[in-house]
Amino acid sequence: MIDASVTSLGIELGSTRIKAVLIGPDHVPLAQGSFQWESRLENGYWTYSLEEVWNGLQQAYADLKRDYREKTGQTLTRVGILGVSAMMHGFLPFDEAGALLTPFRTWRNTTTGQAAGELSQLLDVNIPQRWSIAHLEQAILNKEAYLPRLRFLTTLAGYVHFCLTGKKVLGVGDASGMFPIGADGKDYDAEKLARYEARLAAHGYPWTLRDVLPQVLQAGEDAGTLTDSGARLLDPSGDLVPGIPLAPPEGDAGTGMTATNSVRPRTGNVSAGTSIFSMVVLERPLRYRGDEIDLVTTPDGSAVAMVHCNNGTSDLNAWVGLLDQTLKLFGKQVPSGELYTTLFRSSLNGADDGGGNLVYNLTAGEPVIHVPGGVPMVLHQPDRPFLLKDFLRSMIYGCFAALRLGMSHLDEEQVVCDRLTGHGGLFATPGVAQKYLAAALHAPVAVMETAGEGGAYGMALLGAYTLQRKPGQSLADYLEQQVFQDQKALVEEPEEALAAGFDRYLKEYARRIPALREMSEITERMENV
Repeated sequence: MIDASVTSLGIELGSTRIKAVLIGPDHVPLAQGSFQWESRLENGYWTYSLEEVWNGLQQAYADLKRDYREKTGQTLTRVGILGVSAMMHGFLPFDEAGALLTPFRTWRNTTTGQAAGELSQLLDVNIPQRWSIAHLEQAILNKEAYLPRLRFLTTLAGYVHFCLTGKKVLGVGDASGMFPIGADGKDYDAEKLARYEARLAAHGYPWTLRDVLPQVLQAGEDAGTLTDSGARLLDPSGDLVPGIPLAPPEGDAGTGMTATNSVRPRTGNVSAGTSIFSMVVLERPLRYRGDEIDLVTTPDGSAVAMVHCNNGTSDLNAWVGLLDQTLKLFGKQVPSGELYTTLFRSSLNGADDGGGNLVYNLTAGEPVIHVPGGVPMVLHQPDRPFLLKDFLRSMIYGCFAALRLGMSHLDEEQVVCDRLTGHGGLFATPGVAQKYLAAALHAPVAVMETAGEGGAYGMALLGAYTLQRKPGQSLADYLEQQVFQDQKALVEEPEEALAAGFDRYLKEYARRIPALREMSEITERMENV
């Protein structure tokens, strides 16, 4: 028999999958559930409908309930605590009645360049295009008609949490992608907020930014309880009881840091999924103010340098899907996991520099290398043989290339990272993508046994911290002392020849970026004809 009152449920709405993970007091997963979904490009914006959000959440939770019953023979009616995480940032504006004023604009959109540039100058800090404040300011610049009716602005995690609890709150890590956080890591930066409020006042809206932003909470703080209506939203069967406490809602960056024990200064992680990004927890403020580095926070408010690339594994997945279709033409059915593992391992026999292939995985625009629109592209040198093993290696290299260019600015700042941990599906095959990342960054890269659990597991850990922490115990101490003390990790050191090969690949990759920008602009002009 399982005592569900001491469990922690983490739910994460990722870009391609909604996942639920239930863990016990020993932090070991007891049951899991998931639901596949995909964003759509509608009217120039990447989006999901709110109907899809709730259908996906209910399906993922129902899948977890089935798994729990199969493993324990019990019906899941309560958990000790639950928490919601989701893809970070984006734009979800609501009116007084709670109606969405414009379709959800996700982190993937690169439509806020003018606003992001102006705000970066005004606030003297990089404001990325995907941040909520950039979306809001661009809507103001575009004179979007619904703005006088705005009463609440939040992220996807904040929206789901509000529907479950009635509380307009947000974890500080996710909040740091809405508006800059102050040096104490506890609330929005008061001086920057005042600067923006002065700019906003000229428009005469009946609200201030402070009015519409969610309240900021740090990890472990009270974030409300599950209401009757919230319980029915998550579990329409009626089995789930209300009154369950919730942890502060977070973004996938914060849950990734938690899942990899990377919340203490001089630690970092690389999360590889639909997007790919690195997070390095800082010892001191950065001098660099370029748009390749975002300044965000851990779930407990420590400063983090983030390099976020809009494009991760989507194009790679599309190519693997094409190879799968080829196999099916010959009547071959290969399980997805086996297909990825076999292809990834074959890349280890490829040329260190990718064999003359360059893969630009830009399904969407890529702000880190200043390419405005999506132009997925493969280039191949005609004087070198076109081999599958080389192509596969160059595809994985392509997932890391823009990230490496962005992280070069941290090298210039002499930012120290003692431990860099990878997680996400790209690292599911041991010793492949991890090996290439170590070569790309010229640094050791660790992958934990729980790397495949992802952000839902990280959210469950944040719930467990809220429920189980000792008085005064920091999140970093809790993770090190009670979660990961016996965790095994595979560490790949950078190999000299491989690192030199990736550097050659990166040099050629960077040399052609201006042409890529031009192609993106040509594509946009053609679409507008």
